[in-house]
Amino acid sequence: MSSHSLYQRRKRPGEAFLLSAIYGAASLSVFLLVGIIGYLFWKGFRVFSIRFFTSVTNSLKGTMGIAGNLVNTLYIVVMTLLIAIPVGVGAAIYMSEYAKQGRLTQIFSFATELLAGIPSVLFGLFGMVFFGGVMGLGYSLLNGALTMTLMLLPLIVRNTQEALRNVPDSYRNGAIGMGADKWHMIRTVLLPSAAPGILTGVILAVGRIVGESTALIFTAGSARMLPRLGREIGENIVRLWEKVWDSGGTLTVELYLQMQNGEYELAFGIGCVLLILVLLINMLLKLAVRGFRKA
Repeated sequence: MSSHSLYQRRKRPGEAFLLSAIYGAASLSVFLLVGIIGYLFWKGFRVFSIRFFTSVTNSLKGTMGIAGNLVNTLYIVVMTLLIAIPVGVGAAIYMSEYAKQGRLTQIFSFATELLAGIPSVLFGLFGMVFFGGVMGLGYSLLNGALTMTLMLLPLIVRNTQEALRNVPDSYRNGAIGMGADKWHMIRTVLLPSAAPGILTGVILAVGRIVGESTALIFTAGSARMLPRLGREIGENIVRLWEKVWDSGGTLTVELYLQMQNGEYELAFGIGCVLLILVLLINMLLKLAVRGFRKA
């Protein structure tokens, strides 16, 4: 074997410097992440208690809690996904499997890219004027969910299109060759194969909803009240539905307000809860994708 092979070649000083710079950059990134998480938990865990998670912040009663904000966040997440997933996945299927390449697809792609680049504050202003004023929703959780749907459609559409493109053409040709029509092929072969990629987009969308504040301040408002439930199931269902039309601040909105009020300890506590939610979402993503791949 030649003594000048790639495996035995000595590293040049420039290569050693670049390798050290790469390792240094990676170490710095990890150090910053650990430092931010550690400082956030060190400052925020002090306010954690059962009362913190089961009560609402009320200056008159002297209580500090995030129960109402947790419920509002859940409302926004569920309603947004119920609207955005069917529309986004359906649009991606149409553009990938039915629409012919031409002016229409170019316009759709341009509109998707344009929506993805619009700042969230503009979405908030649009939601406040159109959904809140023209449609008469005012400051409500439904207004916030509709506004978040507009923000998340580009993310869901892009991830779904990319997931559909990654499915081998042999799957499509095999299903059609066995006599399946196009919709049956999409429903039974294409979507299950693309499910991990689609699920990735959905989980990323949930993380975007949980971390959004600007657009929701303008549309959903900042109320902290919990729905008042009674003893009868039917009455509770009606009250939970009526909550959709009420104003409600999410966890990120409450964090912003507490920072404005100088309640930094409470703000750090809310930040810890948000960080835990993001970590749980990422863990859920990995487990779900792994499960789909095994299936």
